[in-house]
Amino acid sequence: MTQIICSPSKYIQGHGEIRKLGDYCLQLGAKRAFAIVDPYIFSMYKKDILHSFEMNDIPLMMREFKGECSRNQVDEIVLELGLKDAEVILGIGGGKTLDTAKAVSHMADLQVVIVPTVASTDAPCSAISVLYTDEGDFDCYLPLKRNPDMVIADIDIIAKAPARLLVAGMGDALSTYYEARACRQSGAVTHAGGTGTIAAFSLARACLDTLLAEGESALMDVKQGISSSAVEHIVEANIYLSGVGFESGGLAAAHAIHNGLTLHEGCRNVLHGEKVAFATIVQLVLEKASEDEIAQAIAFCKKVGLPVTLKELGITSSEINKLMMVAEASCSQDSPMKNMPFEVQSVDVLEAILATDKRGY
Repeated sequence: MTQIICSPSKYIQGHGEIRKLGDYCLQLGAKRAFAIVDPYIFSMYKKDILHSFEMNDIPLMMREFKGECSRNQVDEIVLELGLKDAEVILGIGGGKTLDTAKAVSHMADLQVVIVPTVASTDAPCSAISVLYTDEGDFDCYLPLKRNPDMVIADIDIIAKAPARLLVAGMGDALSTYYEARACRQSGAVTHAGGTGTIAAFSLARACLDTLLAEGESALMDVKQGISSSAVEHIVEANIYLSGVGFESGGLAAAHAIHNGLTLHEGCRNVLHGEKVAFATIVQLVLEKASEDEIAQAIAFCKKVGLPVTLKELGITSSEINKLMMVAEASCSQDSPMKNMPFEVQSVDVLEAILATDKRGY
């Protein structure tokens, strides 16, 4: 089987990078740019962004991101682009803003620069956009032609974001190694188009090691407004190590169960990475992983404030039929559950969810 690893053409992480976006787009040879920007970033950093493009004589059109990262939203922006003459798309904001920008660049066949202003998911580096319905339910993974041309992480902005977002990113990143390991055992084909490489698996392992070693310290520093080396390392783990690790290492039960959880109304206010963290423990239970490994994952989640019980996910009702709906969705035909090294039935998932919930108390 062919082995494949993919990644953004360039990953840039530093301080004050938001003021250099025009310089970076100039490096790509772009003469006109179109930016999709998170509303908060638009209100706080609009002048800095515009100035960087003015200094490079690059006209910039900006659009505030509103609503969901849905097919309708993407189609609407592509139609708007048809009236413009942009040569590069920028996505500046959180995961759904970035996924929208990537999907738009894919549809419009333009270069894309991704500027995550939070480290809440591993979405920025991938050649995948996660699409949702306009109501917020998971729709599908949209495979893109290529990874972003640039990913630019400004530590100063990311460190100012609510601590919960950094923690959610750690929850998303927590699954990377365990899912890559499952795919390695099963020989699954990853989103990169082949089986995982040594490099991808090594990045996934480095991601987990970084989380366990520095996750708690980074959280304490962010709460105090400190941009420490621990924060820098966790940002890299959440965005780059997890991003390349999941795409070229593979997804498995954790993200399959996450997708099922999006259908449960109790989880509506729970962030992607928070659901993934709980689902990661469910995967370990499904695998009958060692007690030490399961305990380590639960202890980490408790230390940084990630959910380890159904109640913490917002699921306070014990209606088994709703949890079975989650379990069945996680085992649907196109679900990454198929990448597990053994066959998984919906009843197995339900039992693992209930067992995980008990362990969390």
